[in-house]
Amino acid sequence: MEFINESYIFTLLNDEKLKSSEFQKETIQKSKEAKGLSLKECAALLNITDPEILEEMFLTARQVKEKIYGNRLVLFAPLYITNLCINNCLYCAFRRDNKELKRKTLTIDEIREETEFLVRQGQKRVLLVCGEHPKKTGLEFIGEAIKTIYGVKINGGNIRRLNVNTAPMSIDDFKTLKSFGIGTYQCFQETYHYRTYLKMHPNGPKRDYAWRIYSVERALQAGIDDVGIGALFGLTDYKFETLALLSHAFNLDERFGIGPHTISVPRLEPAFNAPLSQKPPFAVDDASFKKIVALIRLAAPYTGIILSTRERAELRREIFKVGVSQISAGSRTSPGAYKESQESLEEFEMEQFQLGDHRTLDEVVRDCCALGFMPSFCTACYRSERTGDRFMELAKTGNIGKICVPNAIATFKEYINDFASEETKKVANDFIEKELNELSGTTKLKTEKMIDRVNRGERDVFF
Repeated sequence: MEFINESYIFTLLNDEKLKSSEFQKETIQKSKEAKGLSLKECAALLNITDPEILEEMFLTARQVKEKIYGNRLVLFAPLYITNLCINNCLYCAFRRDNKELKRKTLTIDEIREETEFLVRQGQKRVLLVCGEHPKKTGLEFIGEAIKTIYGVKINGGNIRRLNVNTAPMSIDDFKTLKSFGIGTYQCFQETYHYRTYLKMHPNGPKRDYAWRIYSVERALQAGIDDVGIGALFGLTDYKFETLALLSHAFNLDERFGIGPHTISVPRLEPAFNAPLSQKPPFAVDDASFKKIVALIRLAAPYTGIILSTRERAELRREIFKVGVSQISAGSRTSPGAYKESQESLEEFEMEQFQLGDHRTLDEVVRDCCALGFMPSFCTACYRSERTGDRFMELAKTGNIGKICVPNAIATFKEYINDFASEETKKVANDFIEKELNELSGTTKLKTEKMIDRVNRGERDVFF
């Protein structure tokens, strides 16, 4: 595709001038303005080898993230509704040729039961995920699933924002998807390297590189305000993949006036009977992975960076510090796994990939507080029409935090009152008190009033 210029990307990565420590320092200094970077500057930061310069990059990434989003970490959980798929991706357990995978498509009643489990845990955001199958993942079924998920209400708890990760669609189908009331539409290119892409997708609809890479563009044209992109790191050289991923983000920003609402950074993990997953062709070590996240934050400061439970808890704690703003927690990656609420051999034979962080939502919330990050369950922007260019204007100017801080505190207080364990309540209430003390004036008064309303039994309080 014209905006993924492979030869230019490799030229940048091999440019000796971009390995200059002075240029790298200048680029980090520039990035503190939170205005983004050029592809050339991104290449320079990818080539950092000096530990001191790298630490300065990490520190700056955290500062930029907090300048835009503060210390908040938005929480969500994926909900898989089917693992049937007609594609044959070499890295995925759902691939068509995996005859040993136990296939399952949830019924509407089972989707309701899965949602009830998530609501009882305190989740407010869900990412709907399904394999690509013409009969089992049609728009009618997806629409009914979304209606069912939104319809679950238990003692004031409910799913308030539902994002969707499905196969690419036509503009007309995206218009239908939008009518279901979704939040963000996600579609990951997996790898932006064309030859590698063809190798990884030997057959099935997903083999069409162009149809996939333009999917989020069609979604935007259909009126879906927010889109998410990502790459599966480990399929090709991570430096190329990072620059190509950012090229995609820059192109969306240039053409539509808004960049991707989210960028996801999954690494290739072991998957049942997936030929390439046990030994990634271009495995990304932890240090390089940390660099990837920090660079994306500096290059696209406005975007939400998503870190999943693919990663180990210990590493997630480190990555939180360099720019991540959204995390999954208490996740399962097979249909029906929440209701079972336990890990088993059967679940392993149904899941898309193995998880690294098996902690419950409550444990993750407590850990976030201990690390100085505020768990956020806020979904106010979507329902206050702060999406698309309206959200981007607030994010790019650093003003989104003025709205997010009070809303995040109010929804976190709701979680504490309704779902937190006694151990977590103590840590979390102390954390909220500290956050309140850092506010002042009208913002503090508004936030205290919102907390009072929550304590008196109101739910879904926001402004």
